[in-house]
Amino acid sequence: MSWGLQNRLARIIKPATGRTVMLAVDHGYFLGPTSGLECPDATCTPLAPFADTLMLTRGVLRNCISPALDVPIVLRVSGGNSVLEEDLSNETIITSIEECIRMNAAGMALSIFVGAPHQHQTIANLGRLVDEGERYGIPVLAVTAVGKDMVRDSRYLSLASRIAAEMGAHVVKTYYCDDFEKVVGTCPVPIVIAGGKKISEREALELAYNGVNSGAVGVDMGRNIFQSDSPLGMIKAVRAVVHENASVDDAFAIYESEKVAGGAALGAGGGLADDAKA
Repeated sequence: MSWGLQNRLARIIKPATGRTVMLAVDHGYFLGPTSGLECPDATCTPLAPFADTLMLTRGVLRNCISPALDVPIVLRVSGGNSVLEEDLSNETIITSIEECIRMNAAGMALSIFVGAPHQHQTIANLGRLVDEGERYGIPVLAVTAVGKDMVRDSRYLSLASRIAAEMGAHVVKTYYCDDFEKVVGTCPVPIVIAGGKKISEREALELAYNGVNSGAVGVDMGRNIFQSDSPLGMIKAVRAVVHENASVDDAFAIYESEKVAGGAALGAGGGLADDAKA
């Protein structure tokens, strides 16, 4: 592994704790203007200082994120389909390695669809992307278990995660499940857990807590942060779980405290609550 690749990985997974809080805001590449991401700049600007990494597309990065923002970028490089198509697995690589270098990406993200109609195509995409990443020193994050019809149990997630690692992925993003230690224990590269669909704030914090305490190196959470009634409170709470080993109760208290502070600012005519709800 080259020095450059190791350096970029260290920007994503922080050496001080060996963990990461990734903020996933790439949903628009197949969902369009997702609730909470209608204006990506308004969503990302107040949250970015509390994220270790932003995961997003080149279009949003170029048009909505200030170049002065000091946060590593994991660039979504797979796509080619939308929610209007029943089979989401028909993806290809849509962003070149040269573009990733121009945009100073710390990593590249690509989905594989194990068990879906275009399984072979997406796994082959991953292999090619890893070759390019190794050539230029940019790590690859493989996103697994995408699609509402996938059975997200330890047997399937272990299969999908191991295939991603075997293809050369440097980090795997997958879902938390019962017996998650098996998924982590059979995958030879770091795993981050996906936040998935919006659930209650306490449930999302329990998800993060259970994931890191089962061996995940962190979370790549989106909707459970930016669709929260206090996004700033949620990202601070998730950060406390991941980097400070906070309990669910302590993290939930952080969320509630920030929510109250945001509400007070809104009532006084301040802008803090507007930022928190972006």
